[in-house]
Amino acid sequence: MAIRPSVGVAAIVIKDHKVLLGKRKKAHGAGTWAFPGGHLKFNGSIEECAQREVFEETEIHIKNIRCGTFTNDIFREDQKHYVTPFVFFIILIADMHLVKSIEHDFTHE
Repeated sequence: MAIRPSVGVAAIVIKDHKVLLGKRKKAHGAGTWAFPGGHLKFNGSIEECAQREVFEETEIHIKNIRCGTFTNDIFREDQKHYVTPFVFFIILIADMHLVKSIEHDFTHE
């Protein structure tokens, strides 16, 4: 069976000209800052993946997602290869009901 790249979706959540980042705890890149995201499930959509992962990591519900660019990342030392589509979600005043707390820390650990 051929080894194939994995797909990891990243969500860029923007509020008041700030982006939401979290510190990675496991897998490659532990201890570095990253956008919320995770692996795309088989037969899943990129948008569903972004919604699921952002909620699991932050308890923020996102909708009206816009697809952005992607990266093709090869980590030779870790023997990993990821294709990562990025999606965008901008939190507007009308969307504040989607955020558990208005004081949500947009650069938390």
